[in-house]
Amino acid sequence: MSYIGKTPQVGSYVKLDAITCSSTNTYNLAQDSVAFTPESALHMMVSLNGVIQAPLSSFSVSGSTITFLPSSGTLSSSDTIDFILVLGNVLDIGTPSDSTVTNAKTNFVSSSSSAGLSIKGDGTSSGTGGKLQLNCSANSHGIKLESPAHSAGQGYTLKFPTGNVTADKFLKVASITGSGTTGVGQLSFADAGGGKVLQVKQANSGVSVATTSTSYVTSGIAINITPVATSSKVLLTASIGGFYMLTNDDLYATIYKGSTNLGVGNASSLFYVHNDGGQNRYGNGSMEFLDSPNTASQVTYTIYFRTGNSQQVELNRPETGLFFTAIEIGA
Repeated sequence: MSYIGKTPQVGSYVKLDAITCSSTNTYNLAQDSVAFTPESALHMMVSLNGVIQAPLSSFSVSGSTITFLPSSGTLSSSDTIDFILVLGNVLDIGTPSDSTVTNAKTNFVSSSSSAGLSIKGDGTSSGTGGKLQLNCSANSHGIKLESPAHSAGQGYTLKFPTGNVTADKFLKVASITGSGTTGVGQLSFADAGGGKVLQVKQANSGVSVATTSTSYVTSGIAINITPVATSSKVLLTASIGGFYMLTNDDLYATIYKGSTNLGVGNASSLFYVHNDGGQNRYGNGSMEFLDSPNTASQVTYTIYFRTGNSQQVELNRPETGLFFTAIEIGA
C-alpha cells in the first residue's frame, strides 16, 4: 500500500539480557547469551537508574558494545541498568513463526542462469548434498531428493519430459545440450530396457512353395514389424516344418529385410541342405538371425529360398507348417 511521507519501518523488537553494572561505562550487548548488534543507538531504549537515556548524548553503540557517555558519569556497582529494548532494525522482520510463510508469500522465480530456490548441504559430511524433502500430510515422514556431494563437482540440469505421463515407462536421458558440469539433459518416458520383449509378430503357412531358380525367390511368408525404439534388436526365427529336394541338389534359405539379404557366407544363406544320395530327400529344419534395424519405422522381413542346380526344391512339402517369428528386444 502507499503512505504519505516515509514508509514505516518494520523490525524485530527484543529485550536484551540484563547487565550488572561495575566501575566501567562499556558493556557487551547480548540476547539469550548471544552477542547482539543493534542497527544504531537510535533504535534503542535504555533505562539507567529508572531514567530513560538519550541516545547519542547519553550512550553510544559500536557493534555489540554499548558505552555510557560522560554525561552519565562513571558507573559503579551501585548503578542499575533497568532494561535495554531494541525497537527494531530497518526492514528486519525477525524470524517468522512456524507455518506462517504461506504459498502466497513465496515467489521463487528462476532465470536462464540461476535457480529460483537453492538448498545446500550443511557440510557436516563430505558425502552429503542439499536435500529437498516432500512430506506426508501429517508432516511426520517423507521422501528426500538429494544432490551429489561437493566432492563430485557436478552442476548438471535435468529437465522433465515434455510429453504426458505414460504407464509402464521409465525416465531416460533422451538428449543432452552442453557438456560437463553445465550439461542439460532432456528426460523422456521410455520402455524398460535390459532385454525386455517389446513385441512379438508371427506369420505361418500351410501351403507348399516350390522353385527351380538358382536365385533367391520369395516364399510369400513375410512379417511387418514397427520397432518401438531405434535401439531395439529383432530376433528372427523360422521353423521349416518340411522341405523336399531332388537327388544331387542343394536347398538354400535365408531372410530378407526389405531388399537386403541377411544371409551370411559365400552362399548368403541362413539355412542349407545338400542331397547327394540316390533318392529324393525330405526333412525339416530351422534358421535364426538377430537383426539391428536401427529405425522406428516399419520393417518387412521375408523368407526367401532357392535351388543349387536348377532342380526343383520345395518348402513345406508335407504341408506341416512353415512358421516365421519376429521378436523385438529392448536394448
